[in-house]
Amino acid sequence: MIDPRSRDLEEEEPVKAVRLHQYGLSPVVEEVAEPTVTGPWDVIVDVGAAGLCRTDLHIIEGQWDPIQHPSLPYILGHENAGWVREVGSAVHNVKPGDTVIMHPLTSCGLCPACRVGQDSHCENATFPGINVNGGMAGQLLTNARAVVKLDAGLQPQDVAALADAGLTAYHAVRKAADVLYPGTQAVVVGAGGLGHIGIQALAAITSSTITVVDRSEKALELARELGAHHTVLATSDDEVEKAVLDITGGGAHILFDFVGEKGAELLAPKLLRNRGSHYVIGYGGAVNIPTIEIISREINVIGNLVGTYNDLVELMTLTAQGRVKLHTAVYPLDAVNDAIADLEAGRLIGRGILVP
Repeated sequence: MIDPRSRDLEEEEPVKAVRLHQYGLSPVVEEVAEPTVTGPWDVIVDVGAAGLCRTDLHIIEGQWDPIQHPSLPYILGHENAGWVREVGSAVHNVKPGDTVIMHPLTSCGLCPACRVGQDSHCENATFPGINVNGGMAGQLLTNARAVVKLDAGLQPQDVAALADAGLTAYHAVRKAADVLYPGTQAVVVGAGGLGHIGIQALAAITSSTITVVDRSEKALELARELGAHHTVLATSDDEVEKAVLDITGGGAHILFDFVGEKGAELLAPKLLRNRGSHYVIGYGGAVNIPTIEIISREINVIGNLVGTYNDLVELMTLTAQGRVKLHTAVYPLDAVNDAIADLEAGRLIGRGILVP
């Protein structure tokens, strides 16, 4: 049988891709040329699955344009997994046919951030799906430093969204893990695409008591299945504040805000105890805390950007062990705008996955 992932390397056949042509308009599915290897560290991957993220909605709105300045049109998709198709001459950590998940950034390995393992802050990185062509397509161009070889029991469709949503959630929990010892209180705001992974990470690597706040009873039901000790249905801010302070005995030691907009970012600091920390993971809004409150309560606001390569390796280990599982709704690539509509309307529980 001919391997469907094989091809004549000298042939360039068009592949389908989800491209954004103009901010504020829906992306379109159209044919594009396959990527080609041009550098020694290049890796081309046959995409098996690409995650749909709320960040994609913000990209379509134009929120990322002032930060990343992508040249339109370009291919969306920053959560990607698949099978290695072709590698550059210097690549030795993966070979054609290997199943891989991609770290979101293609880092250089040489700048100060990379030298200390903080590759998500690489000075020379590209960010497929954010500032260059991404993985909502048949093929993706990445590099050797971005690919993580998967355990034989894992398939791209099952893990693709862990490349960003899972990595970001795990990164935040990993940063806080040392202070989430027995008796501490962790509060999670938002049990959706990021939050449901954060809950599992908290249960897997910390000993804290986990309280989850969400406006969806279905999301809270899932949170309880995944390890939440307490759940609070988000009705009014006053009721949520009272419930959380009662459950936690005075507020969160660490609060993980996986929403970051639509009022969640304003409620979050009210759910902290003195000397607590507000971990901002979701975004779109603005944190607004009076400076007198910050100093008098000694509270912290901590940003979280994606995660490191090593974070992704650790997360894939937990996934292979069955301690983290991605809850998904799968769509064909052609149905990308249906998936976007479901995400915008709050109909997705877990993560949307596009399969080319």
